[in-house]
Amino acid sequence: MKLLFFFLSILIISGCNSSSEKNNETDVKEAVITADTKKMMARIAEIYDRIEPANYPSMNTRRAAVYKSALDTAKSAITGLHLYFNYCDELLNSGKTTEAITEIENLIKQSRFSVDDINNGNKVIFEKLAIAFLRQGEQENCIANHSGESCIVPFVGKGVHQFKTGSAKAIEVYKKILAKFPTDYNSIWLMNVAYMTLGEYPKSVPAKFLLPTKLLLPTGKFPKFNNISVDLGIDINGHAGGTCIEDFNNDGYLDIMNSSWGLKEQIQFLMNNGDGTFTNKTEAAGLIGMTGGLNMIHADYNNDGFVDVLVLRGAWNSGIGGRVPNSLLKNNGDGTFSEAAYEAGIYSEHPTQTACWADVNLDGWLDLFIGNESQPPEYIEPCEFYLSNGNGTFTNVAKQLGLDVVGFVKGSAWGDVNNDGRPDLYISMLKGNNKLFMNEGGATAADLKFTDATAKAAVQKPYNSFPCWFFDYDNDGWQDLFASGYDLNRFNNVAEDEVRAILGLPIAADKLCLYHNNGNGTFTNTSKQLGIDRAMYTMGCNFDDINNDGWTDFYLGTGTPEYTSITPNRMYLNNGGKNFTDVTVNGGFGIIQKGHGVAFGDMDNDGDQDLYEDIGGANEGDNFHNAFFDNPGFGNNWIVLHLKGTTANRSAIGARVHIVITENGKQRSIYKTVGTGGSFGSSSLQIEIGCGSATLVDKLEIMWPDKKQTVQSFNNVSIGKKYELEQGTQPVEVAYKKFNWKLKAHVHDMHNM
Repeated sequence: MKLLFFFLSILIISGCNSSSEKNNETDVKEAVITADTKKMMARIAEIYDRIEPANYPSMNTRRAAVYKSALDTAKSAITGLHLYFNYCDELLNSGKTTEAITEIENLIKQSRFSVDDINNGNKVIFEKLAIAFLRQGEQENCIANHSGESCIVPFVGKGVHQFKTGSAKAIEVYKKILAKFPTDYNSIWLMNVAYMTLGEYPKSVPAKFLLPTKLLLPTGKFPKFNNISVDLGIDINGHAGGTCIEDFNNDGYLDIMNSSWGLKEQIQFLMNNGDGTFTNKTEAAGLIGMTGGLNMIHADYNNDGFVDVLVLRGAWNSGIGGRVPNSLLKNNGDGTFSEAAYEAGIYSEHPTQTACWADVNLDGWLDLFIGNESQPPEYIEPCEFYLSNGNGTFTNVAKQLGLDVVGFVKGSAWGDVNNDGRPDLYISMLKGNNKLFMNEGGATAADLKFTDATAKAAVQKPYNSFPCWFFDYDNDGWQDLFASGYDLNRFNNVAEDEVRAILGLPIAADKLCLYHNNGNGTFTNTSKQLGIDRAMYTMGCNFDDINNDGWTDFYLGTGTPEYTSITPNRMYLNNGGKNFTDVTVNGGFGIIQKGHGVAFGDMDNDGDQDLYEDIGGANEGDNFHNAFFDNPGFGNNWIVLHLKGTTANRSAIGARVHIVITENGKQRSIYKTVGTGGSFGSSSLQIEIGCGSATLVDKLEIMWPDKKQTVQSFNNVSIGKKYELEQGTQPVEVAYKKFNWKLKAHVHDMHNM
């Protein structure tokens, strides 16, 4: 069965709260909307207007109207029953939850079904009623009365529902379902969650259905990362989208850019004021009217010293709805952005949500791979590879280099697999083998060469694969590879697989793979021995060192379009490269809403990594507030580096950083590579390295991604500081002003943006 369009544009223009105690509008010139920016906005609007909603499952309001019209003319009772159920389902998906509940109850009444006589034939209707009640509770409490504790397992404090009717009614239906189907793990998970929302887990959960508390309640001493997005007014309320964390105005403070999938949803730019507040600069940046984008990734594509943003559109769809152009938002260096896809030569119309930047020929200019989503035989959308012309423009040479891959590409990442200084390409696909292309060198399209090394490397799995990245999780100097599963065949059973994982039962879904680089062109899947052999349904995700011990941790945003797939987003702590520990519950990371773009960065200049996450699902009614997890600190030391290439690309993307530190009388190495991290979410390009208990960096070594693969080395570098390091010069200490967040700051309502 071919993959149909699981997701699509969301109709609602989502609001954004932003806060600041000062007005910085005067420090940015008035935005000028360029002709190309207007042209892109007009093209996106034109495509949106041409979409036929009946063919796109995420246009739920319009689809509900289609089913309602068909229901009125149904010629048989059986047909009418199916149409009525579909109508109820689309009402729920569109966010009209109370109306959906009324219609589902009416459907049950008209069909003369009894909640005491649930069977295989009518169970799906009662399941729909139960999840509608649960969603009603979420809307009334977690969204309308949102707090930083909302929808985070195990639901404490303000996370406990004030309005209890929705969850209470859901529990009653789940009890009836489980009375007839006692091993229905979906219902077991959702009933346990419903009790959590009422503050009645574990005490009130029926004993035979109680899930183990040791995995769902805090234990140990790992500190909590508070979600302070509400207090800072950066809890954008929207749907699935992308996130970039970067210092876009070069003032020394990391800012946030956020997108949402729907072609009517506004991209948002939140500027960090460096005083504990943010200001929404979307309008001042010239971005009003720039909409859509399930994912974003940033880089300085034109080497002007200001970081630009690539916005990716059309994902999950085919035909008109999928053939939507990407945007290249050029940072003009004055606080504004303008459309540059046309002038840069990368304008195309294909469905995509993944792309990655690297200087493949080491000429000092970034090149761009874009992974497109084909649905053969009707829709063939070859991947694109844009080689820089060395002047801010590009030429698509994918076909010449054999990179015009045809498949449902969902993730892509560059990494130096064999330590030859040249970036290699990994492509992650749904319903197909993943691919690894080795960069054999060359300077131009005529002599560049990539070879398919997938079979030798043995990195084809997961078969249903989504996000991916390269990182050195064990600090052995060889980049390892992460690829997470996203099993399309189990979308309705995500909650079941959560229970199976908790109980240690077999799971049929594709699991994530963490491939250890063996240093000889091959990899070994070590996910089982590392303690992460799980089916995670990962979407947005990224990695960094949250406790500054020098070992890289990672965070996974989870979920599917189904309302029932409300399982915790997860944080895994790296234990010296030997294994990973799930610190989700203790750390307060377990938001059960849908996790999309994830980005790490030291947002308050205190030396540790904070985390911003786009939250929200695909359906119109599956919106939620974004999260910002503030790192409480672990007392370990650190160093921050801002690298600037000269013969290497200005962003220094691909630069390899190696530091040697001494802890407890023993030296050890830490390896980092400049980049934005995972394939769904875009972290800061500044290198933030945890140094554990070390009091000095014994050696700092940088291998620059240029033709000579220039290496610079420095000894006895002080820690607890930020350095700017321009290629060929000495590190220069720069101001790194720590500040405290001004919580409960004044919030400006931005719902009309």
